[in-house]
Amino acid sequence: MGRFARAGAMVCALAVTASVALTGCGPDPQKPAFVGGGPSGAPETGVAAPVGDRASGAPAPNGGTVPVSPADGATNRPVSTEIAAGTPDVKITDVTLTAADGKPVAGAARTDGSSWVPAAPLKYGTRYTATITGTGAAGQVTGTSTFTTMKKPKSVIGSGLYLFDDKTYGVAMPVVTEFSPGIPKKDRAAVQKRMFVQTDPPQPGAWHWVANGTQAYYRGAEYWTPGTKLTVRIALEGIPLSNGKYGNIDRRASAKIGRAFEMKVENATKQMTVSENGQVVKTLPVSLGKKSTPSSSGTMVVMEKKEATVFDTRDDPDPANRYVTDIDFAQRLTWGGEYIHAAPWSVQHQGRRNVSHGCVNVSMDNARWLFAKTLVGDPITITGTERKLAAGNGWTAWSLSWAEFVKGSALPVPDGGEGATLAL
Repeated sequence: MGRFARAGAMVCALAVTASVALTGCGPDPQKPAFVGGGPSGAPETGVAAPVGDRASGAPAPNGGTVPVSPADGATNRPVSTEIAAGTPDVKITDVTLTAADGKPVAGAARTDGSSWVPAAPLKYGTRYTATITGTGAAGQVTGTSTFTTMKKPKSVIGSGLYLFDDKTYGVAMPVVTEFSPGIPKKDRAAVQKRMFVQTDPPQPGAWHWVANGTQAYYRGAEYWTPGTKLTVRIALEGIPLSNGKYGNIDRRASAKIGRAFEMKVENATKQMTVSENGQVVKTLPVSLGKKSTPSSSGTMVVMEKKEATVFDTRDDPDPANRYVTDIDFAQRLTWGGEYIHAAPWSVQHQGRRNVSHGCVNVSMDNARWLFAKTLVGDPITITGTERKLAAGNGWTAWSLSWAEFVKGSALPVPDGGEGATLAL
């Protein structure tokens, strides 16, 4: 395990990931490819840009009509525009939105009634008419507005969603979004409002941004309940940012959480304890990173699995850490080059001493057995080593306590976490 050299990457987001190149147990200059849902045929996920036309003055009248956001006659509106009342006390109950050709636009109101979100990004350079119904302090109100969207912007951000449709993941699988360039701190609340997660059965959760804004993770206070269905919309297209860029594309994915499977490694004993559905099923001797290249202590998740690959660390600045080795049953834990993998050359040390370059070494038979059991998203917790897991070095959502995790949200988080904010 060498330096942590994770770098954000702009990759064609539509592609279902190319595998992340393995350069295990050493510096990993490879950049993770963006993966996951959307855009898929139809309908695209669509969420609007921040509501910018709402009045801040008097409350809605006693019944009758109210102004609408976007305002009547507004032009150059982002295709992420949401529909809302132009007075702050009105909660949206229904919206009819039609394009100039008369075609209706599907959508749904946010659960707090603050706005109505189109089910797909609006079309660029198109006129729309919105008719709203809402309730205020004095009862039902209505309003109508006709507005026009902007032309397609030339400057966009890259983005990715690490989730595949119809796949099954481990109970620690966070929803992972990535941005290139990173989202400026002052824009994160607006972007986060358009990152929707729904769980069935319902389990509150929260978002957490890494310091440079290149990644955001979503998780609950505890691991997901086995069998949970995750439905995700990362609705970015057309969101205006303060750096003059716009969100590039909307994404969606729906996946399932499998059985509860957990690995715990204690450096003191050099043993891995494997549990399934709360019951210990196996204990494996391991060898971790030696003192000069220690393994990271913290909770990680399996990010990728390769039955056979090659570890190539010839770019390591330390000649002693340069090698090219065939590897079996590799399971990636960090971007910096830590894996669980078969290491027949260290069997005599497993359970006794640490000799690796940061990886979790196990025997060939144990590596084969473990590889057959794990899912991407299964958690592994390592304790007692000389190095603490660095934030962002892998999917590190679980390396923080819940209290620490929610501090990374760009929006206030209710006690226990936030539920779904939109019916997806």
